[in-house]
Amino acid sequence: MNRIDKKFAELRKRNEKGFIGFITAGDPDFNISMEIADSVIKGGVDILEFGLPFSDPIADGPVIQKASQRSLNAGMNSDKFFEFVGKIREKHSLPLVCMTYYNLVLHRGLQKFALDCKKFGVDGLIIPDLPIEESRELMNACSKNDVRLIFLVAPTTTEKRLKAILESAKGFVYVVSLRGITGVRKQLSADLKPLLARIRKLNKKIPLAVGFGVSTAEHVKQITESGADAAIVGSALIKVIEENLGQKEVMLKKLEKLAKDMKESTA
Repeated sequence: MNRIDKKFAELRKRNEKGFIGFITAGDPDFNISMEIADSVIKGGVDILEFGLPFSDPIADGPVIQKASQRSLNAGMNSDKFFEFVGKIREKHSLPLVCMTYYNLVLHRGLQKFALDCKKFGVDGLIIPDLPIEESRELMNACSKNDVRLIFLVAPTTTEKRLKAILESAKGFVYVVSLRGITGVRKQLSADLKPLLARIRKLNKKIPLAVGFGVSTAEHVKQITESGADAAIVGSALIKVIEENLGQKEVMLKKLEKLAKDMKESTA
């Protein structure tokens, strides 16, 4: 079991649901992003997901796209990303997950990327633009390095593809709650409950973490009460960063408070 597996086992033992936070590594710059990670962790996040920014983030809405651009403008790249995550790992023991796009993984080399994940303390890898049918080589590289390759399931996922994903799923399944891209939403999609039910019929054991459009503590509560094992929040956290650029201390306090509120909603 790696840290992700252990975390979900701990949560289940305590009859508790998880809160997964997402931030873009290096947004708005390397050092402040480190402090942002510390604040979100202090707020109580169970798993922290870092975006390794890419210039064409097709799954991301405008909030995360702007965060990626700020990070790229500040000089973030794959080498700096692993340096960044390594510094986080030196201070914190919670599971860390990288979310990025296949072009960056392919450019670095599949074996090297998976090995660097292990070396610098990344426990899971999410690649939104890598279909299950083309994932075998990276899956093997991740397995050799005890890294969980995490797949996304959406309301539009066919039954055939869903079965293939669940046969290979490790760590958790990232359940996309809606049809579309990431971003702050006022309410959850009606697609969510039927999708969770479809997945549970085929696999009762794999943890299910719901993301995309999860924007409030009430959303988190609804998700964890609907049978999911965790809620993933990204755009709402990054919106706090965007709205408080130049006011670092205010930003850090608001992020810690938001993370605390989100985590408390999983109880």
